[in-house]
Amino acid sequence: MPKKVFPLDSNKKFTDQEIVGHNRWHPDVPAQVHVKPGDVFRVDCREWFDGAIVNDDSADDILNAPLNSVHVLSGPISVEGAQPGDLLIVDILDVGPIPQEDSGPLAGQGWGYTGVFAKRNGGGFLTDQFPDAYKVIWDFRGGQATSRHVPGVSFTGIVHPGLMGTAPSHDLLRKWNAREQALIDTNPQAVPPLALPPQPDSAILGSLSGDDFERARNEAARTAPPRENGGNQDIKNFTKGSRVFYPVFVDGANLSMGDLHFSQGDGEITFCGAIEMGGFIDLHVDLIKGGMQTYGVSENAIFIPGNTDPQYSEWIAFSGTSVTLDGEQRYLDSHLSYQRACLHAIDYLTTFGWSDIQAYMILGAAPIEGRLSGVVDIPNSCSTVYLPTGIFDIDVKPGKNGPARIDPGMGVPKASA
Repeated sequence: MPKKVFPLDSNKKFTDQEIVGHNRWHPDVPAQVHVKPGDVFRVDCREWFDGAIVNDDSADDILNAPLNSVHVLSGPISVEGAQPGDLLIVDILDVGPIPQEDSGPLAGQGWGYTGVFAKRNGGGFLTDQFPDAYKVIWDFRGGQATSRHVPGVSFTGIVHPGLMGTAPSHDLLRKWNAREQALIDTNPQAVPPLALPPQPDSAILGSLSGDDFERARNEAARTAPPRENGGNQDIKNFTKGSRVFYPVFVDGANLSMGDLHFSQGDGEITFCGAIEMGGFIDLHVDLIKGGMQTYGVSENAIFIPGNTDPQYSEWIAFSGTSVTLDGEQRYLDSHLSYQRACLHAIDYLTTFGWSDIQAYMILGAAPIEGRLSGVVDIPNSCSTVYLPTGIFDIDVKPGKNGPARIDPGMGVPKASA
């Protein structure tokens, strides 16, 4: 096993650990771990809510999920010699649930969860159709996920970190805050909000203390969206064997990571839509000096996906266009067309006996493929959703005898505000 540079004790809260990570982006969060180019090392990662979500048949914990506290990240990790303008090479050598702990109270100890947040507390991709809070528990056996809340489905996980990135510079942080506040100002009463401004409440900034902590927690950016530094990109193929090239904005690069997923569909459409868990990630790092200019990478990471994805060979696909449910035509709106494709897939799966929320959870957690299939044919963008037929216990292809029926079981726990 590689040397563990960022250990976490499953019996302790995130803020009680030997090394305390962070849950906001800020250039002044001190790096407490230092590595060199060429090093191979292991990092433990907590589940993104630090144990607030439990393995039961209630969705009350999702309804009251403490969104101000996320994401709890391991890092920053300083790479010797990294300077602004370099590219940081990160190889994901391995990633998985909490090692040698196949049962216990924390997600990653033999189980994980998928949630839909209530519209008033974060919402999701289809929040108007599913405005309440829901939760599904998934059990891990080997590389397979199954659920008592969504029977008739099992699939191989594509384990990956939902979030990894480098620290922003002060200038970049100011840019983020200014542009996101400008968006909020266009409709400050929007539910869910259009963006998340700095939130000093529940901020964790590593070992930063005193006046420096007070200043930084009012400036630090939330970790929810992806940005130029990488961050919460939620790319399901960002798994074992992947190589990533991150832009460096501060000395040392200050790499951080977390939000591990056992599996996820393209888009993480339920927002808490992957199978969330804690676990570990093994990394190798190196540098390309001056790489940002050399390769024209002024922002956003480049990555080479790994080749360990499950090999599903048959798919059933659904398409959607940029027309609203009430018939309004939108111009090349790919976000809308992907929503419509997802809704078509949900409607289809309900004919086999799954409830609409069970079908929604399948799309969020299983390794579906989402694609932009047409973005030039005015006025309709076309998006498609591909479901691997091999994840279902029954044949879900259309046939002359009509759809087979599954027993939906106990269903998905729901909590209403």
